Amino acid sequence: MQATLKTNVTFNGTGLHSGQPVRMTVQPASANFGIWFKRIDVIGKDALVPARWDAVEQTALCTRIVNSAGVSVGTIEHVMAALAGCGIHNALIEIDSSEVPIMDGSSADFVRAFLRAGLVKQDAPVRAIRVLKPISVTRGDARAELIPDRDMQMEFHIDFEDAAIGQQTKGITLSNGSFVRELSDSRTFCRQADVEAMQANGLALGGNPEENAVVFDGDKILSPGGLRHIDEPVRHKMLDAVGDLYLAGAPILGRYRGFRAGHSLTNELLRTLFADPDAWCFEDCAPDQAARLPGAGVHIGEIPAVA
Repeated sequence: MQATLKTNVTFNGTGLHSGQPVRMTVQPASANFGIWFKRIDVIGKDALVPARWDAVEQTALCTRIVNSAGVSVGTIEHVMAALAGCGIHNALIEIDSSEVPIMDGSSADFVRAFLRAGLVKQDAPVRAIRVLKPISVTRGDARAELIPDRDMQMEFHIDFEDAAIGQQTKGITLSNGSFVRELSDSRTFCRQADVEAMQANGLALGGNPEENAVVFDGDKILSPGGLRHIDEPVRHKMLDAVGDLYLAGAPILGRYRGFRAGHSLTNELLRTLFADPDAWCFEDCAPDQAARLPGAGVHIGEIPAVA
């Protein structure tokens, strides 16, 4: 069955790119409501923004959604990944700024708070999106694809010049708490040269290698404490993809493959999928299928201790 939170959960933090303080409250919502953001600082225009693939405004550095009134919320991918990974299907997210707080740069703070608050089952079945045929998009040397599979699977490959990152590949079956155990604590990362360029352009103003990001410079890891996983960068890319794919509006039953893919390419993949009515269908999940969805059976003890 669908699920929502038992009670409100509030987060206070800083926007990664804006550097501004943010207060965000994730609230329970009724069955079939989906995930919506509400900008409580916006007056005189529609403040509700749907967390949906067709509301995404194309940006390279984060996922931003915008409504028809031009009201937007950015850097939503980590909280969306946490909602997907915890099996939360319905929520209203009130926020007093244009950007979700970055917290520690991963989804761990969101996951921990959601699982502590607890979930409640609702009187409606989980409706998943079944991939019926292969769909792919390519941009330069980056590629993303969805292919039919029994459950939600993910494979990702990254390739960076910096020796401390290099080439990394990982695959995972996203069921029974695997997101929480394997991906949720992996932090956003970047190269030192990119940090300098972003900040020169008024971005990444809230980024801090001591608090919410892993920064690499050639063969060096500049963040104190090093990595949480030897392959933390590819794990974080997968975390991002989990959040971006949840903008489909339902869990996806299929295999996602990303090769040097990012937010924009994953969104283009969803747009390509939904443009072809023969490539997908809705499917009410039977109990055995629902038991294999990303958030089924997850509990707080599965959050990595390092987080």
